[in-house]
Amino acid sequence: MTPRSGSQAVERAIAVLACFGGGEAEIGVSSLAVRTGLPVSTAHRIAQALVRGRMLERVPGGEGYRVGPGLFSLAVPPLMRLGVDHWAPDLYALAADIDLAASLGVARSGEVLSLFSARPPDGCCDTQIPRSSESIDDSVMGRAILAFGPAQPRPPALAAELELVRRRGYALEFRSERSSVLALAVPVFGTDRRPWGAVGVQAGRRRLTDRAVGEVVPAMQRAAARIGRRLPPASSVEKYSG
Repeated sequence: MTPRSGSQAVERAIAVLACFGGGEAEIGVSSLAVRTGLPVSTAHRIAQALVRGRMLERVPGGEGYRVGPGLFSLAVPPLMRLGVDHWAPDLYALAADIDLAASLGVARSGEVLSLFSARPPDGCCDTQIPRSSESIDDSVMGRAILAFGPAQPRPPALAAELELVRRRGYALEFRSERSSVLALAVPVFGTDRRPWGAVGVQAGRRRLTDRAVGEVVPAMQRAAARIGRRLPPASSVEKYSG
């Protein structure tokens, strides 16, 4: 029998951790096994090792696992460098104003990473929270960033859509098979007038009617402008990397 390589063990642990990227509060070991394609016993063994490393933790009184304090401790320093302490209040103010969750995303290596989502005071449903990461071409926040970023060759359909986003000032996308969810995004510009990130909002069409969009988008643009003014000088801000 070929001994298991160290890299294989690491790859399996990464696969288990990646299951928590969708924002779910907890995931059971059977679901981890299904999502990773690992045997249940292997998924359980890896999850236990991650618990010992504080990357995951058991849900009190339950059978599932959730993100542990070790991952939070790794994530906080980069978020602080990006200025979470400065722009989080603006996102919360926006969420309270429009009564919808407001999210902030940045482009990194062909993906859009959702850094933070501020929920409104009365709470919100999961529909309003974006995925933790998406392909930049497939993300409404990604298209808000691409439309105002450096000109690059694009497929004709995407190029036409980005031109529409530039003219309109925001990106719009219907999600789900029945187009029951509408996602909106506006760019956040740094002090050098280049796109640093995007503010995004998404909700069911019963909440985001055409009339509501006309009210929500200006509020998003005002919040994006405030966040942009709070960013560090261009020389110390991580550059757009679409």
